[in-house]
Amino acid sequence: MTLFDTTIRDGSYYVDFKLSSEDVRETVDKISKLGFPYIEIGHGKGLGASSPENGISMATDIEYMNAANEVRRDSKLGFFCIPGIAKTDDIACAAENNMDFIRVGQDADEIANAQKYVLKAKELGLEVMVNLMKSYVISPNAFAEIAFEIQNWGADAVYIVDSAGGMLPEQLKEYYCKIKEKTNIKLGYHGHNNLGLAVCNALSAWELGFDYIDTTLQGVGRSVGNVVAEQFLMALEKKGVNTGFDIPRLLEYGYYINQNIFKRPSFAPLDLICGYADFHSSNLKTIYKCCMEKEVDPMRLIIAYSKVDKKSIDYQLLCEIADTLPIDTDKNPYDFRKYFTDSYH
Repeated sequence: MTLFDTTIRDGSYYVDFKLSSEDVRETVDKISKLGFPYIEIGHGKGLGASSPENGISMATDIEYMNAANEVRRDSKLGFFCIPGIAKTDDIACAAENNMDFIRVGQDADEIANAQKYVLKAKELGLEVMVNLMKSYVISPNAFAEIAFEIQNWGADAVYIVDSAGGMLPEQLKEYYCKIKEKTNIKLGYHGHNNLGLAVCNALSAWELGFDYIDTTLQGVGRSVGNVVAEQFLMALEKKGVNTGFDIPRLLEYGYYINQNIFKRPSFAPLDLICGYADFHSSNLKTIYKCCMEKEVDPMRLIIAYSKVDKKSIDYQLLCEIADTLPIDTDKNPYDFRKYFTDSYH
């Protein structure tokens, strides 16, 4: 399984596509530091979308590309592309500006228009995924037939897209099985969270063997949002999967980006880490006291202590464990004191 981060692209809907080049630079910098292999940038509707009709971006596609390229590290960068909104010349522009992939998005029952975009992107040496938007409007059998056609075009992957956020895990499985009966093309999942099932569906996709799964930091995205990266990755870790992510840093960066760039209500990192570590939130004030005394990261302390005791809290033992952790003098992106004032007053 390979993770796709779509925080910028899908998150841009939340701010009416008003992300600056500096917003993109800072977001890509943090997401790349975290280690996401693929990062999708740009306007929510993709290449060439900035317009009165589709929403005007604060920067051009090329300005976003340049900003992201400055801080990309090992992450692959790319754009969404909707036929009719984008032109094939826009794909050439992406290739000329060091983008690595294009994801062609087309409604699942109107796929013919996508072919020339796929062929153009492959001709230019780009990795190409085809997102069948509103996948649920066609049957699993019909989806499999279309996936076979897309495979013959030379696309690298096809995506099941739950655009309305209403699919169930068993539906995802039915689509997956029919596609695998018909093709050997790589398969991705892009989900929205309207019924609160996006993380559950992402876990089902992982169990089924999907090749790509999309997430966004704190679930930011169109409508109620997307698969929450933090929750999905922590759930995988609890299943025994070594994701390679530094979980406390993931929570801090996700909170920072959500609060400071998208300015959106956020999941508190301390609440998220409690679920990950099986740590009862009634003991957080004791964590706070110890962190003030020992100058350690509260999230790392919670993880370390929960490996010893998940039921109760022993302050002496807590301080002994804190002494084994590195001193944390960084200003965390969340206000620990404010957290307790707001949540436990």
